[in-house]
Amino acid sequence: MSQQMTGAKMVVQALKDQGVEVVFGYPGGAVLPIYDEIFQQNAIRHILVRHEQGATHAAEGYARSTGKPGVVLVTSGPGATNAVTGITDALMDSIPLVVITGQVPTFMVGSDAFQEADTVGITRPCTKHNWLVKDTEKLAETLHQAFHVATTGRPGPVLVDIPKDVQFATGTYTPPQKARTDHYRPRVKGDIEAITALVELIEQAERPVLYTGGGVINSGPGASQLLRELADATGFPVTSTLMGLGAYPASGKSWIGMLGMHGTYEANLTMHGCDLMINIGARFDDRITGRIADFSPDSKKAHIDIDPSSINKVIRTDIPIVGDVGHVLEDLLKIWKARGRKVNREGLAKWWKQIDAWRAVNCLAYKNSKDVIKPQYALQRLEALTRDHPDRYVTTEVGQHQMWAAQFMGFDAPNRWMTSGGLGTMGYGLPASIGVQIAHPEALVINVAGEASWLMNMQEMGTATQYRLPVKQFILNNERLGMVRQWQELLHGERYSHSWSEALPDFVKLAEAFGCKGIKCDHPDQLDDAIREMLAYPGPVIFDCLVERHENCFPMIPSGNAHNQMILGEAETQGVIGDAGAVLV
Repeated sequence: MSQQMTGAKMVVQALKDQGVEVVFGYPGGAVLPIYDEIFQQNAIRHILVRHEQGATHAAEGYARSTGKPGVVLVTSGPGATNAVTGITDALMDSIPLVVITGQVPTFMVGSDAFQEADTVGITRPCTKHNWLVKDTEKLAETLHQAFHVATTGRPGPVLVDIPKDVQFATGTYTPPQKARTDHYRPRVKGDIEAITALVELIEQAERPVLYTGGGVINSGPGASQLLRELADATGFPVTSTLMGLGAYPASGKSWIGMLGMHGTYEANLTMHGCDLMINIGARFDDRITGRIADFSPDSKKAHIDIDPSSINKVIRTDIPIVGDVGHVLEDLLKIWKARGRKVNREGLAKWWKQIDAWRAVNCLAYKNSKDVIKPQYALQRLEALTRDHPDRYVTTEVGQHQMWAAQFMGFDAPNRWMTSGGLGTMGYGLPASIGVQIAHPEALVINVAGEASWLMNMQEMGTATQYRLPVKQFILNNERLGMVRQWQELLHGERYSHSWSEALPDFVKLAEAFGCKGIKCDHPDQLDDAIREMLAYPGPVIFDCLVERHENCFPMIPSGNAHNQMILGEAETQGVIGDAGAVLV
């Protein structure tokens, strides 16, 4: 039933009707009417962050771990501009967010009023869509459209900018079922002829690979299950982008590891040498493709993606299939089974023999130490001591530690791994872990961090303490901007320009100042006990793990190189079949 109410009340009612349980926000003058309505209800929980960027990343963590849209509420001007980094991060990684911003009254727009900014103009390039609502009568329908756009098709962030006078004014509230949303209906079913053509290639391929991305996870748990069925039934090897980890289990028999700049030797060489590449829900990001001219040069390429603009944007494909991953995989399996479940068994056997030889290189090998904690060892021990936890979620900051976490921590289910992929946003992991913990209060939530990245949004520990969120901040502290330092060593003549800090805080004292627990560990012999202490503590923890300062993250494909031109570090290369062009250091 339509009702008369203020614009501020419409916002809260729309959130309720959309099933929203949590809003991450920070109040200010231009959204006080909405905050007043929040105060007068108990259905929606509001989480007070310490910075608007923290609100957007927390909402991303919530959305990524639940599959539901994350909701953000911030004020005008600097409130909105502070949120831009997180909005852009969500756009790059296809995370559904609904961001509600306050705006100065309509009669003051364009007058350079206090805390005025052209929020719609600023965020137009970094949202799926945005709206400036100048009429209270249109507010409810706009909010319902925002949720529809954010969650339909390729997910992403949307923004609704609401002037303060529109919040105070009275209008007619329209319920969701009466809102006009049919004008945005992305295609979800793939073309059957194209799917059949792909099945024919599947039947013939001698060297196939399933290249999977975050689109599998975004499609829902059914898509991940269908991917597993396809891989296990065909025996095709499976690799994944950073954003797709967990869509196929790391313990699965067809798993060959993450690919790309810091992907495994076997995954990258499989991509380079395949004769059929099936891209399922990935976007051919430059961290994956390397030098485009030499990307999988001898393969037929199929690309399944719900976003038509991603097809042929970077890599020309032989079989483009626009549609939702879940729907397309369902039809593909039906057609493949109906045609007799055929694959090239002889070719596959040779292909797996080659892949196993590449696996034997042990590309993640490193020289351990009895005196100093190697970052790889720290994550191996964290993985070993947490892998059997019934409900574990991992977020990361951005840098070397992020790549090591992807290499050494295994994920057997989707929505358990939250990281900033496309934008590479330092400061993402801590607020994202808060969003995950809010969504899963009984779960073990660990943020794998580097000290430099973690410091960018460290103020959100106040949020963790206020809401008694037992998030574990596992900081690999090398006192360096590790990835920057690595590039300077390998590519810039060891000229270490501003890649370290001379004034880091004492993280144990910092933890105490925030009202949580601090743990410091600097020796391998003490590491397991320290990790167990972190896990046993019922509240938030800052774990300062002092690691080798100059360790590099390998394998590594230098920017602009091909997949078969990797730097391998300490890997063992005896017994490799074929010339992979690998470089030893």
